[in-house]
Formats: sequence, structure tokens, C-alpha cells
Amino acid sequence: MNAAPDRRFVLLFMVMFTIAAGNTALQSVLPAIGRELRVRDAWVAAAFSVSALLWVVAAPYWANRSDRQGRRAMVLLGLSGLVASLGLCGLFLAAGINGWIGGATTFFLFIAGRMIYGGLGSAAPPAVQALVAGNTTREERTRALTLLGSAFGLGTIIGPAVAPYLVLGSIAGVTIGLAGPALVGALLGLVMLIVVARLLPADHGMTTQGAATAYPSIGGQSTGASVTAATAPRIEQVGYLDPRVRGWLLIGLIAGHAQAMTGQAIGFLVIDRLNLAPADALQPTGLVLIMGAGAALLVQWGVIPLLNLTPRRLVLTGCATAAVGCALTGLATSLYGIALAYALAAAGFGFARPGFTAGASLAVGPGGQGSVAGKVTSINGASFVLGPSIGVGLYEFVHPLPYLLAAAALIVTIGYATRVLKAGAG
Repeated sequence: MNAAPDRRFVLLFMVMFTIAAGNTALQSVLPAIGRELRVRDAWVAAAFSVSALLWVVAAPYWANRSDRQGRRAMVLLGLSGLVASLGLCGLFLAAGINGWIGGATTFFLFIAGRMIYGGLGSAAPPAVQALVAGNTTREERTRALTLLGSAFGLGTIIGPAVAPYLVLGSIAGVTIGLAGPALVGALLGLVMLIVVARLLPADHGMTTQGAATAYPSIGGQSTGASVTAATAPRIEQVGYLDPRVRGWLLIGLIAGHAQAMTGQAIGFLVIDRLNLAPADALQPTGLVLIMGAGAALLVQWGVIPLLNLTPRRLVLTGCATAAVGCALTGLATSLYGIALAYALAAAGFGFARPGFTAGASLAVGPGGQGSVAGKVTSINGASFVLGPSIGVGLYEFVHPLPYLLAAAALIVTIGYATRVLKAGAG
């Protein structure tokens, strides 16, 4: 590749990173925002779930639409959705923090702002994939798209890491406070939007396609399914209930919901277990989330390639490790206890997610790879639609409950996997 495509790749990598980091940064401060505005924890989960639902529904639509409207237009639309969503959410939060509107009204408007991200933000990733694919050779394509997908993983670390430092004081007598991460994120997104509009060339006549990408969320690291969906042919259509993949997909759905339940409740757990004021909980919450994301990425990028485990062993190892980590997280009483336990759980999910992805892929022939990858991507995204609301609802009832229930579900999954998945699977 020459210098121009290299610069283009860096630009597109930053687009993916910005979309993921902007979303996860806001997710990491949502529990503190909810407590600051004195709204029910369930409203916070609803803001997350509604956005994830719209992403899951809209992502395939935008992936197909880019064929007609052009990839550059879709990238700009996705970035515009990010900027509009973060900007409006920041303004609504600032209004609530300053007492101009009530807490319930603030969060209702906040949810509306999050819907813009879910509906429009999903337009960019498949278009970015198509642009990268169109400027690489067939031999380079999978490696380039895999590296591009790592931008989401980095975003899940950097977003929560920087969010606590974006809580601002007062400007012109107006308190910004916890609205800072959203407003600063909108400003950075606007800069990226302007840069892309100026530097990304038109893509007339391009025939390469991208695929829908799972919702960028804390703990939702890429499994590579979206890359396969974007590069593999869909000669054979494989259904969700196909006996060859049914078990793998069910395991992925259970593990994904366990991860989403526990991840969304972690901010509330830090606040309540450590008895912190909302504004004081951001750095401890960020530490916990960074350790979790870092553990998952370490497993996926470093440990799994070294161990060379079969998909079945990945699933069994991951579910067992995550079950122990979830149980310990629910029982931990100190910051470092919570952080280490959550990191153990995240490491377990880091084993399990690639395990069920690889198992489903190996269960079908070459013609079914694209179809199966699309199913895996939808499973990964669907887990973050209801999972957060279920987890926070259980947390409101009894604080350790989502973690203990997730651990129990994972133990049952181990029994199911041992019985259903053949010893030589994968």
C-alpha cells in the first residue's frame, strides 16, 4: 500500500476509535449521572438499552444503504450522529445539573439524545470496512479489517479512562460537572467530522461491502465475526436454529447477557459498596472498567493465540473463569477487590466470546461463513439490548443479585456445553 492509502487507513481507524470511545466514555459516567440527578437506576439502564436496540436494528440497514449512497456519506452520517447525540446529551445533562429542568425530564431528553447515536452512529462502521476493503488486496484485507476492528477494543479502554478527567467546573456561571464528558466528546467528534469531510475522498464505483458491527459497549470487545461477515461469501444461508450452530449461538447469547448484566451494574456497585458521592466515583469506576477491558483484550490478543485451545475448551474455560469472577465481584467490598474480581470475569468472557464465535464458524462449510458471522454479530449486539436493563433491575432488588445470577447461569452453561458440544468440536 502506498502513502495515500496508509493515511486513509489511519483516518478510518480514528473514526472507529472515536465512535467507540465516545460511547463508552459516556457509559462509564452514566451511573454517577443518574445518582446526581436522583433518577432510578433503571432509567440509566434504559438509556443504554434503547440506544443498543436502535443500533442492532439500524446497522444492517445502513450497511446495505451505503451501496447506494456511498461509503463516505455513511461515514459522515455516523460521525454526525455521534456529535449530535453527545452534544444534545451534554446540554440536557447541564440543564438538569443546574436545576433548569427536573431529573425525570432530563433523563427523558437524555434517552432521546442516546437514540440518535443508536440510530445514526451505526452507519459509519460498515462504510469504513468497505472503504478499507476497497483499498487493500485480497491478501491484505482480513489483516487490515482485523486491525481496524481493534479500534473498538481500544475505545473501550480509552473512553472510560479519560472520562473522569473530563468532568468540568463552571463556565460563565454555568455548572458543567458530569456533563463534561459528553460535551468534550461532542467537540472531539466534531473535529473528526471536519477532518473526514476535508480529507476523505469520494468512493465512486466502489464494489466492496462492509458488514454490520456489534454495538460498541464496555466489555463488548470484537470477536472478529464482523470481519468474516464482510469478507466471506454468503452462498449458504444458515438459520439461528440450524442444529450445527444452535448450541454455539445459545451459549453466546447466555454469556453475552451475563456480561452485559454485570457490566452495566458495575458503576452502581462501586458507588454503593464504597459509599461514594457520584462525582467521586468516576475515577474508581474508570479503574474497574479499564482493568476489565484490559483483561479481556489481553486474553484475546495475547493468551488465546499462545494456548491454541479448541472452541469447546475456550467456552468451558471462559464460562468457568467468568462465573468465579462474577461471584467474587458481587461479594467484594473494596475497590481493588471489585477491580480484580471484575477483571477475572472480563478475562473469562474474553475466552468465551471468541470460543462460541469460532465454534459456530467451524460448524459450517465455506459457503456458510458469511451467514454464520452475521448471526454471531447479531447475537453479540442483542446481548446489550436487554442485558443492561435486566442487570440493573436485579441490582435494585438486591445488589449482589446480577452477579450471583450471572455466575449461576454460566455454571449451567458449562453443563450444557459439556453435554451438547462434542469433545472434538472445533
